Amino acid sequence: MADKFKTAIELDRPREECGVVAVYASDEGAARAVFFGLFALQHRGQESAGIVSSDGSVLKRHVQMGLVGQAFREEDLSLLTGHMAIGHTRYSTTGSSNIRNAQPFVTSGINGELALAHNGNVINAFDLRKQAEERWDCTFTSGTDSEVMAFLLANAPGKNWEQRIAYLMRNLQGAYSTVVQTKDAIMGFKDPLGVRPLCLGQWPDGGWIIASESCALDHLGATYIRELEAGETVLINKEGVHSFVWSGTTSKRAMCVFELIYFSRPDSLIRGNLVYKTRRAMGAKLAQEHPADADLVIGIPDSANAAAVGYAQEAGLPFSDGLVKNRYVGRTFIAPDQKLRELDVQLKFNPLPEVLSGKRLVVVDDSIVRGTTTPRVISLLKRAGATEIHMRVCAPPIKWTCHFGVDLATRAELIAANNTIEEIRKKIGVDTLGYLSLRGLLDVVDRPQQGFCDACFSGKYPMPVQLEMDKLLMERAE
Repeated sequence: MADKFKTAIELDRPREECGVVAVYASDEGAARAVFFGLFALQHRGQESAGIVSSDGSVLKRHVQMGLVGQAFREEDLSLLTGHMAIGHTRYSTTGSSNIRNAQPFVTSGINGELALAHNGNVINAFDLRKQAEERWDCTFTSGTDSEVMAFLLANAPGKNWEQRIAYLMRNLQGAYSTVVQTKDAIMGFKDPLGVRPLCLGQWPDGGWIIASESCALDHLGATYIRELEAGETVLINKEGVHSFVWSGTTSKRAMCVFELIYFSRPDSLIRGNLVYKTRRAMGAKLAQEHPADADLVIGIPDSANAAAVGYAQEAGLPFSDGLVKNRYVGRTFIAPDQKLRELDVQLKFNPLPEVLSGKRLVVVDDSIVRGTTTPRVISLLKRAGATEIHMRVCAPPIKWTCHFGVDLATRAELIAANNTIEEIRKKIGVDTLGYLSLRGLLDVVDRPQQGFCDACFSGKYPMPVQLEMDKLLMERAE
C-alpha cells in the first residue's frame, strides 16, 4: 500500500536509502541523543524508525512506522534507558514497507543478544538466509537482509568481535554501513568497498557517536573525528575505542557517487569534504561543458541548488530561486484523490512568475530518472512566463540500476537507458539539454583517486550482480 499513493515526483527521483546512528554516552540519555541524530538523517528515509538501547544488562527496543517524529513519543524514549543506543530511519531497499521490516533487529545466538541496523544492500542475503535456515533450523520474521546479517553475527564463530565480524564480511556481498548494539558495547563497520558513508564523532565529555553523515554530529554538538575506512570496525565499550580492519579488505574503493550528487545533506562532510562545495564544483564543471545563452539560472530545489549556484558563478549569470518547494508533500498517509494526484507537481512546487517571466532560463537539476516529472516542471516554468529553457543536469545519464542500497527504476523505466539525449530533450520539452559527463564528474569528485561506484552511469559494477534484482525476493519465497 505504501507505494500506491506515492506522488509521481517521488517516484521519479533516486529513492532514499537509510540512516543509522550509534551512541555511547557518559549518561543515561543515549536513546534521546540517537533520536535527534535520526532527526538530522530524516532525508535518508521516511518509512519507519527505531531505537534499541542498553544499560549494560538488557536491550530495549522500540520501532514504529512513519517519520522519526511520528515514531517516538516522550514516553517511548523514557523507556529506552541506558548509556548506549543505536537507531535507524528506513527507506526500503530490501523488503516491503511494513512494521515487521522496521529496524534495528534484535536477535540472540551463541554470542548473546545483539541489535543491528544497516544502510546498504546485501545482494546475497537470500542465499545466506536459506543456508541459515538449513543449518540452524531457524525462522526469520522479516523480508530484509538486515535480519539475516544480525542472525549471522549473533552466531558467528570467533573468540572476539574482530574474528566474528571478519566471518561476517567473508560471507556478505554488497554494501553495508552497519551499527550494532550488544549489552555492553556499540559497534560500527563498513563493507570492504566502502560504498555507503559512516563517520565517527566525539562529545567534549568523552561520549562517542557513529552516524551515516556528519550533519548528525553537528546537531548533537559532537566533533567530527573522521570517516570510517572501508572494511573497518570501530568498537566502543567501557575500555575505550577500538578499531580494526578486516584482513580481506583490498585497496579497491567504490563509494556511491550519488551520495555526493543527491543523497547526503549539503552540510555533511564526505571523505573530509563539504558536500555543498562538491556540488557547487559540479555545477561549475557543467557550465564549462554545456554553456547556454540565457538570462537567469535556477535550480530544482533543494538538492540542485548548490550546483545551480556553481553553474551561475562559472557562467557569469545571475542566480535566483525560481521554484518554491513544499517539503511536506509525500510525508502523509492520507491518500490524495485522483484530481490531486494529477496535480502532484503543483503540490510539490510553486513557480515565481515575477522572477521567471520573460526570462531565458538555465534550469539545473541533479538527475533525471524516469523523466516523468521533468516535463511537468518545465510546463510550470513556461506557464510562469519563461521564454526559453535550457536544462542542465549535474549527473551523467542514468542508464543502469543500483544494487547497493539505492532504489532506482528498472532499466526499462530509465529514460536514458532507452532514449538518446536528443530524444530526451524532446520528451521533456526544453530548448537544449546537457548532462555532466562522467569524466567531468570524476574530475570533480575523485581527487585524489579514491574510487567511486559509478555503475548507474557506466554499467561497470564493483562486483558481479544480477542485472535485475527483486527487493521483495525473500518475502515472495515465504
